[in-house]
Amino acid sequence: MESFFIESDTDNSVRELASDWTKGTWSNLKQCDELIVASIINFEFARLSPVDRSILRLSAYQLKFCPDIPPKVIINEAIELAKKFSTDKSPAFVNGVLDAILRKLAAEKSVER
Repeated sequence: MESFFIESDTDNSVRELASDWTKGTWSNLKQCDELIVASIINFEFARLSPVDRSILRLSAYQLKFCPDIPPKVIINEAIELAKKFSTDKSPAFVNGVLDAILRKLAAEKSVER
């Protein structure tokens, strides 16, 4: 990650956020993957493209562990990443999976109350 930051010449706040989100996603990978698997219908997790899997993992992490980021922002950014770096069908797929994850997390919160 440090090599990327050196080459990309980003400012420190961007580096810190990217580092925190990356480390957080990897530290909670099992939970993120479980959310994704529970939210994809008629599709195998192993068949996800690496790009889509990465977008979904980061977004699942942010939806679950970053309450300071509005869910709509997380989902919109994930869709934009899918548009830019994945296939034509990926934005709709990513949107559907993240909507399902968001509903699941909201249901879990309401049960906790």
